[in-house]
Amino acid sequence: MPSQRLSVVVTRRLPEVVETRMKELFDVELRDPDTKMTRDELSSAMQRADVLVPCVTDHIDANLLAGAGEKLKLIANYGAGIDHVDVASARQRGILVSNTPGVVTEDTADMTMALILAVTRRIPEGLAVMQSGEWKGWAPTAFMGGRVGGRRLGILGMGRIGTAVARRARAFGMQIHYHNRRRVRPEQEEELEATYWESLDQMVSRMDVISINCPHTPATFHLMNARRLKLMKPTGVIVNTSRGEVIDENALTRMLRSHEIAGAGLDVYEHGVEINPRLRELPNVVLLPHMGSATVEGRIEMGEKVIINIKTFADGHRPPDLVVPGML
Repeated sequence: MPSQRLSVVVTRRLPEVVETRMKELFDVELRDPDTKMTRDELSSAMQRADVLVPCVTDHIDANLLAGAGEKLKLIANYGAGIDHVDVASARQRGILVSNTPGVVTEDTADMTMALILAVTRRIPEGLAVMQSGEWKGWAPTAFMGGRVGGRRLGILGMGRIGTAVARRARAFGMQIHYHNRRRVRPEQEEELEATYWESLDQMVSRMDVISINCPHTPATFHLMNARRLKLMKPTGVIVNTSRGEVIDENALTRMLRSHEIAGAGLDVYEHGVEINPRLRELPNVVLLPHMGSATVEGRIEMGEKVIINIKTFADGHRPPDLVVPGML
C-alpha cells in the first residue's frame, strides 16, 4: 500500500511538528478543534480511514470495530496504554494495533516523585495559603509534613516506569519494595536495593508510601480495593500515575475522609473526568489533570513513534510497536 495513498485520521490535536510531518507523509485528516470525538464521529472515522490514530480518551470497543470499514487495517495509538482499545476484537477483524511504549517513562516517574513529595510535605496546602493571602509568617509547628528519606516505598508494578520511580526514590533515601507479576532480575534488585514481595497484601500493610505503576487490565481492576486499602497504615500515602481503575476510588475517598489513610496523590481517576466530588474537598489529597506524561519532549517523541509505526506499515512491514496478545 503506497504511503501517498494511505488515509490517516487523527482523533485529537497533536504537537504541531508531529502534525506537519504527518501531512508530509500521508493523506492525513487532522482534528480541529481539539475536542474529544463523539462516538458517531469515531465510528465515521473508522469507516473511512486506512489508519486511525486515537488516544486514551477514545474508547474503541467491539461494537465500534464491528462497524469499521474494510479499509481500516491499523490503529496506531498515540500513547503507551491500550486498555481503551479492544485489541482482541481488532485482531479478529484483521486490524493491527500499535502503541508508543517507553517514551513517557522518565516524565511519568518525575511526576510520581513530585506527587510523593507534594503529599508528604503538604505543598498544595502551603500554596493555597499563599495564594489566599492568609499567611501570617513562619511558625515552628505550621505545615509540618513528613521526611521522605527512610520511608518504605512499595511499588506496584516494577516495569519501565516503576523502575524509574525506584531510582528516583532511592536517591531521596527511600527504601524500595515492590510487587510484580514476575520478580525482576537479581542485578536489578541489587542496583535498587529492592525487596520483592510475592504477597501484595503483606507488602501493602508494611509500606509508608504505595506507588501504582501497573497497567489497567482485567486482572488489575480494583487491585487496590476496599479490603486491601484497609491494610495500609493510617500514616500511609498512596500515589497513582498509572490508571485510575486500579484503585476503588469510592473506597479510597471514604478512607481518606475518615483518616484511615493519611493522604493520596492522584493523576488518574477511575471514571475519567467524573471525579468523586468528596475527593476534591480533602486537604490531604493532591489531584492533577492526567499530566504525568505532559512534557513537550515526551509528546513529540510519542508522535514520532506513531509516524514510524504507520510508515513501517505503509511500506509493507510489521509496525515495530505492534501490540500482541502476550502484552495484554
